Amino acid sequence: MLTDGDFDRIRKLIYERAGIALADHKREMVYSRLAKRLRGLGLQRFSDYLSHLESDEDSAEWEQFVNSLTTNLTSFFREMHHFPLLSEHALKKKSQGQFKVWCSAASTGEEPYSIAITLRDALGMNASASLIATDIDTSALAKARAGVYSDNQVSKISQEQLRKYFQKGKGARAGMVRAQDNLRSLIQFEQLNLLAPRWELDGPFDVIFCRNVMIYFDKPTQAKILERFATYLKPDGLLFAGHSENFSYITKAFRLRGHTVYELAQKGRG
Repeated sequence: MLTDGDFDRIRKLIYERAGIALADHKREMVYSRLAKRLRGLGLQRFSDYLSHLESDEDSAEWEQFVNSLTTNLTSFFREMHHFPLLSEHALKKKSQGQFKVWCSAASTGEEPYSIAITLRDALGMNASASLIATDIDTSALAKARAGVYSDNQVSKISQEQLRKYFQKGKGARAGMVRAQDNLRSLIQFEQLNLLAPRWELDGPFDVIFCRNVMIYFDKPTQAKILERFATYLKPDGLLFAGHSENFSYITKAFRLRGHTVYELAQKGRG
């Protein structure tokens, strides 16, 4: 049984650890996901599980706790209108050295691989580009690094791009595809908590993708993260947001440039 007190403790712990603000209607989700952890550890009560976490700030179980409460809803070329803009921006800066992108919510990899496909198509296989893809969820990152997807998951990718960038599975792997090295070599996957006091990132970046992750944070946390993004973006860089996110009323660091696309309000920053 998940008591009101247990749920309040969980909300407090996940907010402090990952900045995620759990709404009341998430209670059933929390119960179903964490009940699996209790069974795995042989515990009967949520209060015992939470006490176990609170007793050791460095416990390996914290990783499982955060992974359990992280939502990974994603797909290839989600919010398609962003990718032609990414291609155009990359081409415009082709002669200015390495084009650097940060995907700050990599999830299971569909978004960073979509970015990599766009960059390869726009700049060519030998062009100078790099993509750092981060997420707090280590289990999602493991799937992203593997780069293996079902035919249904890659249905938005053109047949030409599938032939060029993915290897079709055979035998036991039939119905699956795996990202080829011409994409994988472009991406560096790393675990990163956006609330961490330091981001070990090699910025500044030409583009930052932060799509459909801010909705899990409260407004003060959103503002804090956006202010930090501004220091990691080149003066003419772009920030891509999710379709349901509006940053205009949260921070003065960015101004709206197009549909869910932002640029620095003061171009001297970055």
